[in-house]
Amino acid sequence: MAMTRFRPCIDLHDGKVKQIVGSTLRDAGEGPRENFVSEKPASWYAELYKKDGLTGGHVIMLGKGNEEAALSALEVFPGGMHIGGGIRPDNARKFLDAGASHVIITSYAFDEQARFREDRVREMVDTVGRERLVLDLSCRATTDGWVVAMNRWQTMTDLIVDADAFKRLSPYCDEFLIHAVDVEGKCEGIDEALVKCLGVWCDNSVTYAGGARSVKDLERTQELSGGKVDVTIGSALDIFGGKGARYEECAGFNRR
Repeated sequence: MAMTRFRPCIDLHDGKVKQIVGSTLRDAGEGPRENFVSEKPASWYAELYKKDGLTGGHVIMLGKGNEEAALSALEVFPGGMHIGGGIRPDNARKFLDAGASHVIITSYAFDEQARFREDRVREMVDTVGRERLVLDLSCRATTDGWVVAMNRWQTMTDLIVDADAFKRLSPYCDEFLIHAVDVEGKCEGIDEALVKCLGVWCDNSVTYAGGARSVKDLERTQELSGGKVDVTIGSALDIFGGKGARYEECAGFNRR
């Protein structure tokens, strides 16, 4: 039987490890609402995840000024984490060579008019190989379902997240990463409808992020998805200043 796993994360903004409310990211105006800004470097978290054998987590670079911190984490835990945020064919190999197990793409898969470009996905496959590519289909809820949002989740695209999308895109990647942007960073619980759908729609490995607030959400995801969907917990985690989820308990969930 498939088993849901806890997947760790390192979210980087302005070179620091942070937990932010995803829906507040903007290119202009006030900065994002921050739940937590760590005094510890990214490498400290990578060392912790390495010690506990928590592979398959992700390092996400939210904007510029994060590359040095990201590379330091990859160096500490070679082969242990995925890397995303501004990944393109011309820089993907650098991050793989630095220790990333996979590269994650979102915005590169779309053009300037936010239209999905399958040719760009094929270009990434040609560059790094299907087995080292993760497609990020982070999405917002609409009246018609969930729609992928790009540019740090600010711009709605033309790609609907549904069974047809996964059938079309699964041959191009090893895994999918799905942030539920509307609940990201709010610690108000997972999007249960989306998690249930992911368990039905997706045959590749898939990690869900957004709203998880305790180890009970890992158990709930196991129930809803039949163990086919893994979960990232961020803002609720005690190592990120949260109060709902103990890191040791979440890491222990993977050893059950």
